Amino acid sequence: MAQPARSGETTETHTKPIRFVFVLLDNFTLLSFASALDCLRLANRNTATPRYEWILVGEGGDTVSCSTNTEFKLDDDLIELHRDDRVMLCGGIEIQKATSKRLISWLRREARKGIKIGGLCTAAYVLAKAGLLDGKKATIHWENQDSFSEDFPEVDLSKSVYKIDGNRMTTAGGTSSIDMFLQIISDDFGEDIANWVADQQIYSSIRTDQDTQRLSVPTRIGVRHPKLSQVIQMMEGNIEEPISPSILAKDVGMSTRQLERLFRRYLNRSPKRYYMELRLQKARNLLMQTDMSVINVALACGFASPSHFSKCYRAHYDTTPYRERGSQSTRLSI
Repeated sequence: MAQPARSGETTETHTKPIRFVFVLLDNFTLLSFASALDCLRLANRNTATPRYEWILVGEGGDTVSCSTNTEFKLDDDLIELHRDDRVMLCGGIEIQKATSKRLISWLRREARKGIKIGGLCTAAYVLAKAGLLDGKKATIHWENQDSFSEDFPEVDLSKSVYKIDGNRMTTAGGTSSIDMFLQIISDDFGEDIANWVADQQIYSSIRTDQDTQRLSVPTRIGVRHPKLSQVIQMMEGNIEEPISPSILAKDVGMSTRQLERLFRRYLNRSPKRYYMELRLQKARNLLMQTDMSVINVALACGFASPSHFSKCYRAHYDTTPYRERGSQSTRLSI
């Protein structure tokens, strides 16, 4: 329920609140969902009548567990919606498993009404699977970016914290829900209301759809060396076709020996070793999150042969790519 307006708060009324329909998927990320919902709650606090209302739905209409194993009571099953409803899917881990044929059919049917539909965290996968992001700008959690790009090349994937493209909305997860919902509130009722909500949340650094998800390279590696950061960015942007250390060194105005010493000093490994770890990390993401064959994963990560890929993978992860894929299939079937 909306609380009465207090001193300094606005008292204008709105005859009909905007309804958000949150679709909670199995193992949805609690932080992403709670961040969005709290923005709506706070937006209702400084007005005599609620600006927003919401319901929680999901397959079966009973209960659903989030990624912390906390159960949520649903208000209803996948119901027929009104044209002015806004749907927000809440995803999390094992998103492929949570994407059922019934959910896809429901989304496609409701989307034909012109309803605004969004996805929090990994839920962009469900929207893309339903064909609702074709030709649209979208984002998804950075850990899922590689597999998403492989599965849905027709989507204009961004590394931003959120994207709003027409009647489609997606976030990268976590607190990025706050940023997107502050934008939504600003569009609906003005920037002053959105800023008031952010102030209530002690959220002092509001991000836009131009801000990227991940920490900067210097922050991630704990080292502030411009040439080192530049080389790592080049490595991360060239996984499928790795660049030789000599070319990397030349591009930043160093000798190969100087580059070697730089990596040894700050990262305690050679440039070649660091690059290999980046490629293997991407390979593991693809193995765990897609149905790509091991051969295609190897090629996507710059390995010329499956045997070389398997050898490097085993040395780093103490298992083979084939066993990794098998263990993932076992987990998903439990």
